[in-house]
Amino acid sequence: MFSRQLTRLATSPSPLRATRALHSSSRRLNSTQETPVTPDGTPITETNRAEAVKKRFWKTVNVKQKDDKFTVNLDGRPLKTPDGRTLALPKSKPLFAGLIAAEWEFQETLLKPFALPMTSIASRALDAMAEQQTRTEVCESLLKYLDTDTICYQHDEPPPLVNLQTRHWDPLLDWVQSSFDVRIERFASILPSPQPVDSKNKLREVISKFDLWELAAMERVTYATKSFIIALALVKRHINVDEAALASHVEVNSQIERWGEVEDTHDVDFHDIRRQLGSAACLLSSQ
Repeated sequence: MFSRQLTRLATSPSPLRATRALHSSSRRLNSTQETPVTPDGTPITETNRAEAVKKRFWKTVNVKQKDDKFTVNLDGRPLKTPDGRTLALPKSKPLFAGLIAAEWEFQETLLKPFALPMTSIASRALDAMAEQQTRTEVCESLLKYLDTDTICYQHDEPPPLVNLQTRHWDPLLDWVQSSFDVRIERFASILPSPQPVDSKNKLREVISKFDLWELAAMERVTYATKSFIIALALVKRHINVDEAALASHVEVNSQIERWGEVEDTHDVDFHDIRRQLGSAACLLSSQ
């Protein structure tokens, strides 16, 4: 049961970087050494070693707690991020540490990067979201999605689409406007149209206060759903994963309702969006 749940949460390919040269170099890594690097400065870690060799090289996986941090260890050595930081999680996230460990335990023979969503989003948070310059860049990039937000571009036909828009999109638009005192425009044209500057400024202030975990989750969900508002609602726990997934697939689901499901396309998309959103929701959990 647990493995099936994890599979549903798995998401897009991990951003871990590596080259074939890491394979031989990483053999020399041991727990007493500082993290070595390649000639171009890329840290050689257990995580990007796995990405390089594409197969399981470790025998044991466990979670250890030291002081107020959890680490996931392969053969006794802690996982590290692509930038060489120890992948350490706060004591408020024991569930997430366990899910990362399960990801690596379930890599039986060949490494499947798409099945490491928890590792990749935690690495993104630790490597990027603690740096102010990167945080600012991420916030500005996410705000651009507000101008092209999926749920702001609505149509008055066909009826199945209108019904789904009303059910899944309108409540989110009402929520974001009332919760953050902003005005969000709706558009009938398919051409991108800017949202009010004052609204952007207020929402910029909201996401700029997110901690590194919230901002990493906001980024993943925005990119997955093409919607700033859906992402904000999930991060703020106004909606759950299923509700966010349904809101992001309104147009697809209206087509399925009219024409039927395309095998190996719609069903794959169904599970993929839930893997991506699920990893973000788990990152936000304080259990």
